[in-house]
Amino acid sequence: MIEMKVNGLAIDSASKMPVVILTDKDEKRFLPIWIGVYEADAILVALENIDVPRPMTHDLIRTMLDTLEITIDRVVIHDIKNNTFFAKIHLIKDGKEYEIDSRPSDAIAMALRMEASIFVSEHVIMEATIMDKDKYEKEMKEFKEFLKDIKPSDFINYKE
Repeated sequence: MIEMKVNGLAIDSASKMPVVILTDKDEKRFLPIWIGVYEADAILVALENIDVPRPMTHDLIRTMLDTLEITIDRVVIHDIKNNTFFAKIHLIKDGKEYEIDSRPSDAIAMALRMEASIFVSEHVIMEATIMDKDKYEKEMKEFKEFLKDIKPSDFINYKE
């Protein structure tokens, strides 16, 4: 397992879909994971510590876990099949560990909120990471330009 961190979000220029970018501590390997708009919003809110008027789903789950004294030890992106990533959230309650199946985007959103480590299996690293830092930096610059005029409310439709 390789520990990774969220390096940022980008927009895939071809599909116009959000991509969360994980990187190793040396920033030599980048793991792009295509996610949905709502998942990107959940990650962005956690990354930027944005206050929202009502709890988002991941905030609600965090509150429930805190109330029940359950911690997230780590999240693990453990497999990739047909370009679909698979993750598990490792919970600890009273010294006992529980492993919960999760989409990587949800696991990452929870890890950010609970300050848990994110790990990626060697198998996924070998199959899905990229090492073209120049291309990544160009995409990050484009994404930052895109974010200049955007607000969290552009992604979220609060009706409650």
